Amino acid sequence: MRFLVLFSLLFSVLMFPAAEARIRRYRWEVKYEYKSPDCFQKMVITINGQSPGPTILAEEGDTVIVELTNSLLTENVAIHWHGIRQIGTPWFDGTEGVTQCPILPGDTFTYEYKVDRPGTYLYHAHYGMQREAGLYGSIRVSVARGKTEPFSYDHDRSIILTDWYHNTTYEQALGLSSNPLDWVGEPQSLLIQGKGRYNCSLVSSPYVCNATSPQCSPYVLTVVPGKTYRLRVSSLTSLSALSFQIEGHNMTVVEADGHFVEPFVIKNLFIYSGETYSVLVKADQDPSRNYWVTTSVVSRNNTVTPPGLAIFNYYPNHPNKSPPTVPPVGPLWNDVEPRLNQSRAIKAHHDYIVPPPHTSDRVIVFLNTQNKINGYVRWSVNNNSFNLPHTPYLIALKENITGAFDPTPPPNGYDFVNYDIYNVANNTNATSSNSIYRLQFNTTVDIILQNANTMKKNDSETHPWHLHGHNFWVLGYGKGKFDNFSDPIKYNLIDPIMKNTAPVHPYGWTALRFRSDNPGTWAFHCHIESHFYMGMGVVFEEGVERVGKLPSSIMGCGKAKGLGGRP
Repeated sequence: MRFLVLFSLLFSVLMFPAAEARIRRYRWEVKYEYKSPDCFQKMVITINGQSPGPTILAEEGDTVIVELTNSLLTENVAIHWHGIRQIGTPWFDGTEGVTQCPILPGDTFTYEYKVDRPGTYLYHAHYGMQREAGLYGSIRVSVARGKTEPFSYDHDRSIILTDWYHNTTYEQALGLSSNPLDWVGEPQSLLIQGKGRYNCSLVSSPYVCNATSPQCSPYVLTVVPGKTYRLRVSSLTSLSALSFQIEGHNMTVVEADGHFVEPFVIKNLFIYSGETYSVLVKADQDPSRNYWVTTSVVSRNNTVTPPGLAIFNYYPNHPNKSPPTVPPVGPLWNDVEPRLNQSRAIKAHHDYIVPPPHTSDRVIVFLNTQNKINGYVRWSVNNNSFNLPHTPYLIALKENITGAFDPTPPPNGYDFVNYDIYNVANNTNATSSNSIYRLQFNTTVDIILQNANTMKKNDSETHPWHLHGHNFWVLGYGKGKFDNFSDPIKYNLIDPIMKNTAPVHPYGWTALRFRSDNPGTWAFHCHIESHFYMGMGVVFEEGVERVGKLPSSIMGCGKAKGLGGRP
């Protein structure tokens, strides 16, 4: 009997060894190269010559180590690991001015962090406006060995959607910092996995725009008839909200920002900058032809930016064989209702519900406003426009450096009674500041994001807000002005989805809840590149006294110049 027991144990160990976390090492060089992602040649920031950069592949519980060399020569850099909570490593969040000093030209910096949950995540530049110059990529974290997901598929693919400008980030930043404002305008192209197509007939020189360049041949997604594909669709647009669809095919949403979704079927996926989704698509249509994959702009007038196109290629058809149909037309750009309905449809999978606390300890209302400060156009929160300090908050707070930022607490709300969200406001009381929100550690915080009119009549924009270091429960979306008494009664406390990025729809509100249980300093901001650059963001501090010893590699700027190992 004893022999049988020992044999059984030995068999189990040999056949089902304990899953061990692994170390995933990457060595990257970040530099500028001339690329033509939409046929128009411009300088692109690449990683090892690629844009999008290499996909990080890992398993739940693994440690990722990225050794990054900054070869930009004239620019600093920092990379944020979007959706990775950085539990125990807040200094590697990659947010310049918040968690680290930037990486200087010629320097090599090592990021090291644990991927603590499976799902679809991103990485991208978090210095200036470098993200929209091509510095981004995917992170795909699979479930630990021995675990299963609540859905099945045959193949796994990652697709990043972006918009694309021909002006450099330098030109755009200068325009946004000018008086009068020189707005960036609408993007010239939409890219699908780094590929798009601009109309070269609009450009006089064939050397600048070459329609035959292989760099701008359409992205091809090859599928085998009858197979089911998990498409991890992410958006890193700098401005645009998008609709994504595959001609003739339904999509089933199964994951959002690393959390399993109660499955629901859609024809097109509305996706906002910073969001990630997994959709299941079955190759169940006529296999004798290929089909269009399209993206189109919503929430902004999409007559300016043409749709992005890729090919859904049924094997063994030739991958460059164009579909015999015209690409499907996307939804109306100014129809808010279907976008709001999809946001509300996203619920936690019934087997993976994480119940939120039923009450909160603190409520902060953020009114998204557009202002003029000393003649300069700025985006603000509660009429307070955010500026990053020269000394990162994490370093200043942990090392007790005084004078690094404004210690005055920023406003917790706005004049709810008198502020008219439907009209252009006279925001003459707007100010700029680098003050931060100090949260009591391990408490429950509610954030109400309220949208309003811009400085243009009858105009309210969509703002996707991203929280670093946390996942939050999305308790609800609403139209009009949030009512502090009646709207909380309607919160979804049964099966709310957890996310790290959520949209605020035009003239509407979004209610979020999270636990302040991750020691560090964390950015919370609109993920539209120009909006954050112009001040639409805040920073939370929680439990900094619990943060371990800071690595010297993150220091060397502002008032931290004498603290770190960097000059």
